[in-house]
Amino acid sequence: MKNAFTALRAVLCASAAAFIAASPLPAAAEKVLRATMHADLRVVDPVWTTQTIAGIHGMLVYDTLFGLDDDLVPQPQMVGDYSVSEDGKTYSFTLRDGLEFHDGSPVTTEDVIASLERWGAKDQPGKALFAQVEKLEKVDDKTFKMILKAPYGMVLDTLGKTSTSLPVIMRAEDAATDPNEQITSVIGSGPFKMLKDEWIPGSKAVYVKNEDYVPRDEPPSGFAGGKVVNIDRLELVWIPDPQTAMQALIAGEIDLLERAPIDFMPILEGSPGVEILKTGSVDSHWGMVRLNHLHPPFDNPEMRQAMYHLIRQEDFMRTTVGDPAYYRDCHSYITCGTPYSNDARSDVIGDYDPKKALEKMKAAGYNGEPITVLAATDHHPIAPATEVLINAMREAGLNVDAQSLDWGSVVARRSKKEPPSEGGWNIFVTVSSGPSAANPVINSFLGASCEQANVGWPCDEKLEELRTEFAFARSVEERKEIARKVQEQAFEVVPYLNWGQWNQPMLYRADRISGIVPVTGLPVFWNIDKKD
Repeated sequence: MKNAFTALRAVLCASAAAFIAASPLPAAAEKVLRATMHADLRVVDPVWTTQTIAGIHGMLVYDTLFGLDDDLVPQPQMVGDYSVSEDGKTYSFTLRDGLEFHDGSPVTTEDVIASLERWGAKDQPGKALFAQVEKLEKVDDKTFKMILKAPYGMVLDTLGKTSTSLPVIMRAEDAATDPNEQITSVIGSGPFKMLKDEWIPGSKAVYVKNEDYVPRDEPPSGFAGGKVVNIDRLELVWIPDPQTAMQALIAGEIDLLERAPIDFMPILEGSPGVEILKTGSVDSHWGMVRLNHLHPPFDNPEMRQAMYHLIRQEDFMRTTVGDPAYYRDCHSYITCGTPYSNDARSDVIGDYDPKKALEKMKAAGYNGEPITVLAATDHHPIAPATEVLINAMREAGLNVDAQSLDWGSVVARRSKKEPPSEGGWNIFVTVSSGPSAANPVINSFLGASCEQANVGWPCDEKLEELRTEFAFARSVEERKEIARKVQEQAFEVVPYLNWGQWNQPMLYRADRISGIVPVTGLPVFWNIDKKD
C-alpha cells in the first residue's frame, strides 16, 4: 500500500506541474496565504445565494451583528451592548465603536436596518424572524430597536446564523438592491477587503487586510470574538481537480486546502509539513437531494415520498467520503449529534428498494416522463453523489434526463421556476453545513412557505406552523417534542432527501501557517499567521 501511495504521489506531482509553473508566488515581503476552497467564487452577494463559497466570501468582507461561538451560542460581534424588555418583545441594540466601511464611511443604524430588511426578505430563517417583527426603529446613529409582535426565542440565533444566506451588514445604498437581484459591490466593514480588479472567476479571488478594522478585544471562538488579521494578502486559488489541489498542498504551492477526498488522507498523513484538522463541534456536512415541488412529477407528495426508497446512505457515503471513520447514517432532518435530532419515520426513510420506488410512483401516476436532474460535474462531493442518485433512479426504471453542468451553472439554473422543458429542473444534489440544520428554524431547506421558500419551493402550512412553534417554545424539552413533530411532518412533505452526514477535515501546511480557528461550515481566515 505504501508503494501505491508513493506512486500516486509521483503522478500527482506531474499533474500539478503546470499549475505550479503558472502560479508564481507574490513578493516575499508580504505575508501571503494561498488557499483552495471547495468551489470557485462566482457570486459576491452572500444574501442573494445560499452558495457556501459566497458565504466564505461574505465572512471575509462583511461583518454580522452576532456570531456563533464554538458551542453555537450567539455572541455580540458588531453589537456592543443590547438589552431585552421584560415582556421579551423589544430588543435594543447599540453598535460598538470603530465600525467603518471599506470606503471610510461609518456604519450606522440606517445601514443595519436596510441590510436586515433585505436579508429578511430573502433568507428563510430571516423571513421567519421578520414575520414576528412589528418594526425596526432607529434611535440614533448607533442604536436601534427591534420591536416584535410577540416574544420570539430565536432572535439572536437568527441574527448570528452562519449558514447562507448570511445576515451581513452592508451599506444602505447596496442594501437598497432588490434581494432577488445580485449586488456587485464588495464594500463591507469586515476584516478583509476584496481586490475586485484582481478577481478572475475560474482562477482566483484576492483579499487584503483591512488596516482600519477594529477587532473585538476577546479571543476568537468560532465566528465570535476578536477577528485579528495577521496576514497581508489572501488568495483563494481555484484548482478544480482535487488531485492537483492535493499535490499543490504537498508541494507548498498553497498553504491550506479546505477539502480533499477522504481516500486521499493516507497520502496526506504521510506528507511532511501537512496537518489534518477536524473543524468545529458538530459534523461539518450533510448532503441532500432537493426536489422541485412546482412541477410534475414532484408536485405530487406521493411521488416525493417514493423517492425515499432510492436513497441508501451507505452508497452515497462510500462513494463521496470513503472511510467510515468520517461519516454516519443520519435520517433526521436536524443534524445528528445535536439536541433536536430524532429518528421519527426513519424506518421508511432508510428503506432502500428501487422496485418499491417505481411501484409507488406508477401508482401515483408516473408514466415514464423524463425527470430532469442537474448533474454538477466539477464539485466534490456533489458530482459523485449525483451519479449515485442517477444510477439508483435508472435501476428503478425511471426516465432520467441528466443535464451535465458546472456547479456555477447549476446554481444559476436551480433558481428558475419554469418547467424543465423550458429551462427549469426536477432534481439537484447539494450539501450544507452541520450548523445550518441544528434546529428546525435555522434549517432553511425545511422552509415550506411556497413561492417564498428556498429553491424547490416546498409548500406546507402545517410544517411552517410547527417551525414557528419551535421558535416560541420556552424549554429544551418542549423544543425536542416539537422537533419530532417537525420530522414527522417533513416526512410527509419531503422538502429534501438526506443522503448522509460526515466530517470533512481541513488540510494545511503546519510548517508555514498557524492559528487556524476551527469552525464548522465556513472556513475563516482571521487569527491565522504565516511564518516567515
